[in-house]
Amino acid sequence: MQDYEESVSFLGTWGPFQKRVFFLLCLTSIPGGYNLLCVIFLLATPPHHCHIPAHSNMSQDWIEASIPVQQVSGGQPETSSCSRYKLDLVHNLSSPEDLLKQEGCRDGWTYSTEYYESTVVSEFNLVCSDQWKQPLTSLVYFLGGLTGCFVSGQISDRFGRKPVLFGAISTLSIFSSAVAFAPSWPVFTVLFFMLGLGQITSYIAGFVLGSELLMGSTRVLFSSLCFPSMYVLGTMMLPATAYLVRSWRHLSLALAVPGLACLPLWWLIPESPRWLVSRGRFHEAELVLRSAALDNRVEAPYVIFIPANVEKATSEKVESPSFLDLLRTANIRNVTLMLWLIWFSLNVSYFGLSFNMSGLYGNPFLNYFLSMAVELPAYGASCLAARSLPRRLSCISFTLLGALALLLIQITLYSHPAVTLTLVLLGKFGIIAAIGVLYMFTGELSPTVIRNTAMSSCATFSRLGSSVSPYLLQLVFWSTSSCPRPSDSRCPTPSSKCRSNSGSVGPGPPCLLQRMMRN
Repeated sequence: MQDYEESVSFLGTWGPFQKRVFFLLCLTSIPGGYNLLCVIFLLATPPHHCHIPAHSNMSQDWIEASIPVQQVSGGQPETSSCSRYKLDLVHNLSSPEDLLKQEGCRDGWTYSTEYYESTVVSEFNLVCSDQWKQPLTSLVYFLGGLTGCFVSGQISDRFGRKPVLFGAISTLSIFSSAVAFAPSWPVFTVLFFMLGLGQITSYIAGFVLGSELLMGSTRVLFSSLCFPSMYVLGTMMLPATAYLVRSWRHLSLALAVPGLACLPLWWLIPESPRWLVSRGRFHEAELVLRSAALDNRVEAPYVIFIPANVEKATSEKVESPSFLDLLRTANIRNVTLMLWLIWFSLNVSYFGLSFNMSGLYGNPFLNYFLSMAVELPAYGASCLAARSLPRRLSCISFTLLGALALLLIQITLYSHPAVTLTLVLLGKFGIIAAIGVLYMFTGELSPTVIRNTAMSSCATFSRLGSSVSPYLLQLVFWSTSSCPRPSDSRCPTPSSKCRSNSGSVGPGPPCLLQRMMRN
């Protein structure tokens, strides 16, 4: 059969049909972007400390003095989140040494409501001894995305781009609503896995469908700028919604709205004729193309595809593509392995930065919004680079820019918060621009028959990178935790050794307790 793009060139590149497909497919990227980093707000950890029960009959000063002070990263003191001085000893003071004995949060925790009314962490108490459940929950979400990428790519190459796109959007809508009614952490985790199944799958299916329906410069504009920009717009809507809706259950329900709004687009977006041709379904492909010709008010040729070649192609058994096709020949195997490594590395950096935005100085909603907003000029830069520079050079240059910014953060982390935020945004810019180029490069390097499988396999490795990121942040958390310290050098320090268990000995109580003893 003759070249596909030559066969459909009569349609042009920017008629009413292409405009409709262009705009509607861009809209389908919003639900995936809206849900991408919902884990940041659903699993946010508000500042907290051990709850002091009301029946303890303690004044506010005594309550504050009952919480030890810890030294955290950068040498800053803060109240302990997971221990308190034993209340029975506070009631029956006999010596300062008694005050050094601590206990865990036997009566639960008190959480700050400055930014969040409730989160999954605060409702199910995923802190202290249960803190390991936080990164595990994030891991389960991204493993859902990984599973969806791995399975959906092969399903899309076998059964079509359109069913996978709208199936993924339906999955997002159903399970983002379902998690809002989770009665416990295990149930939430299972539903969160199912939510992850549809997130990146919807983006990749829409990206591939647009790349195959559009041609020429329109395709480049779609894949490198407009489609990812609408995806970013979805991510920017999330912090605004989270700011207005401070309850995690209400936020989960809000996450379903964009997906539900996109479901009627099923009747307006066609299947990919290129995919139909690759599967030998020439009659269906011609129906789509002739309908597009009517929309564009151009005359389709009497014969779109050469009959002799059509008969030859349809007489041959069309083999179903599989994941192994990516590794079957040496050339495709080498390209695939390199792409997997690059996707993994860039996404470790991307999600590591995104997860840590709430830990930076300032309002977490504003920080997250800025980190998403910087992606818009990043995709613009990747589009310009795609038009004028080789793909490899563009990807390498943007990656080096992001890496340099991340290295410089170590110098300013504790001393210049504004400079640190600027470097974080610059690093995010470089990483996202590199990913934008990489999306185009991956699609162009992959044959049509396994294009969605190739894209999905790369997205699988990107989800492996995102799954690793929460645990990297936990390593930082454990490396910066420390034992309680005196809040005043005048306090006695009977013991200079610390133990990590609750009820252990620390360097000394706050001076306030001693002043209360003397009074």
